[in-house]
Amino acid sequence: MISENEYAILTNHITKKFKDFTAVNDLNLKVKRGEIYGLLGPNGAGKTTMIKMMASIINPTSGDARVLGEKIPDGKISSKIGYMPQETGVYLGLTVDQNLKFYGRIFNLGKDEMEKREDELLKFVDLADWKYEMAENLSGGMKHRVSLACTLIHQPELLFLDEPTVGVDPELRVSFWNYFNQLRERGVTILITTHYMDEARHCDRIGFMQRGHLIAEDAPLNLLEESGKDSLEDAFMEFSKRDEAHEEVGS
Repeated sequence: MISENEYAILTNHITKKFKDFTAVNDLNLKVKRGEIYGLLGPNGAGKTTMIKMMASIINPTSGDARVLGEKIPDGKISSKIGYMPQETGVYLGLTVDQNLKFYGRIFNLGKDEMEKREDELLKFVDLADWKYEMAENLSGGMKHRVSLACTLIHQPELLFLDEPTVGVDPELRVSFWNYFNQLRERGVTILITTHYMDEARHCDRIGFMQRGHLIAEDAPLNLLEESGKDSLEDAFMEFSKRDEAHEEVGS
């Protein structure tokens, strides 16, 4: 039996409402330390709201959750987590170097540590030759890579990546997943949201989200087997139909 300490994320009936709209509904989620967990579903399924609650950006309406052993919301975990939103958090009026240093100062990195981390990360995301380039001159894909490097500057234990490959060309999407797998090998836990079903095969486990709750959760191959489908997109549709049928019976 897995103890609670072995989970990076553990939620208990967590719900988030915006007035009369329920974005996340009574959701129980367990993400093991050192795994890549993918939240998959269409726009409006509640994926971004879920990530923002786990990152202590917004508060849940009800229920509770623990992130890295701390009950959230809790500012103490900010130094242990990295959050990459859908919109790149890159300042266009700064160079790549200045962007990284800006985020490094937020986490009180010393000068020597900052330089070391910056050089490592720019090599990691293949941008070492662009260190002193203005961010406004970079391509969209390059800005995404700078945003990822900024998210990693303080060596977080847990990464929240919200649709990190939206608008990214297929070749760069492959590169991003190579980065994510390398991070996992270093022991970093990753919670990633996406609506690209083909990307889910890279995750250790995935949760299909629909209308604010999980409709299925398991390793990708297990979900294919359970649904009797050949693709994760078809598997999602199958579980969605089952969920709708279950709700109709319940009503």
